[in-house]
Amino acid sequence: MENSHSPIEQLRAMVRQLWEELSPAERAVCHYLISASPEQILFASAQELGNATGTSNATVVRTMQRLGFGGLPGLKRALAAEFTSAVAPDVRLRQRISHVGQDLSGIWERVFDEARERIDHCRRLLDAEAFKKAVELLVNAPAALVFGTGASEPAARHLALKLGRRGHRVRATAATGFALADDLLWLGHGEVLVIFQPGRRLKEITVLIDRAHAVGASTVLISDELGGEFAERVEAVLAAPHTPTGITAEPLTGIIVADALLLALDSLDESRSVEHSHQLNALREHLLGPRIR
Repeated sequence: MENSHSPIEQLRAMVRQLWEELSPAERAVCHYLISASPEQILFASAQELGNATGTSNATVVRTMQRLGFGGLPGLKRALAAEFTSAVAPDVRLRQRISHVGQDLSGIWERVFDEARERIDHCRRLLDAEAFKKAVELLVNAPAALVFGTGASEPAARHLALKLGRRGHRVRATAATGFALADDLLWLGHGEVLVIFQPGRRLKEITVLIDRAHAVGASTVLISDELGGEFAERVEAVLAAPHTPTGITAEPLTGIIVADALLLALDSLDESRSVEHSHQLNALREHLLGPRIR
């Protein structure tokens, strides 16, 4: 859902527009949402919203889809963008702590609830053609450069490590500023550049894509918010929704998208994956030495 109004204003406008078409249960969800503060929505799970409205988590999700947000995570993402820009990090942390409370069982459930929401949302955002294109590029490329900095670095390192174990020539970098130039210097024709970057439009992203164009490399962008902006300049965009609250790790969905790419590569290039897995295990055995009996 895209327009210049705040997420809450968008929500209220859609509720007014669709009110006559909504079921009583969906109206109950809408009434609660337009009355609640953004923070209440941001830190609530679908189940909690269902309990608060006397409906169910399925009704909450369906209502969010009817309103054009693609589900509860879509609304949370919109709210989080405004919340993050308007509220200082230490204040957000205090609010997060206040909302989760001190019930350890509840904290455990809340983390798993958000992780599940993000993963389900990521699954629904699959662009099958983009995924197929990304896999084909990685299968056929002579080498790959994987970029991810800050919270995105673990996902980038994960993909690079696993690609290397499957026999792909790959380099990973988290460098920014002048240091990134050394990594870009060796990006070559026909190679693949994979970028993990959830939302912030870093100067490095533009420079990376420009360099790929200049040398004839292809680009796969794994992002939450930058896909629309760079869609015309990269070969494939894969969605990886970031955390709206900070409760779960930023690279969670990026790592899962990477795992999907890796499994697809195994399927399409089984012999290379199996052969290099065998070599890796042989080297490990050699490094460990003979077992003492």
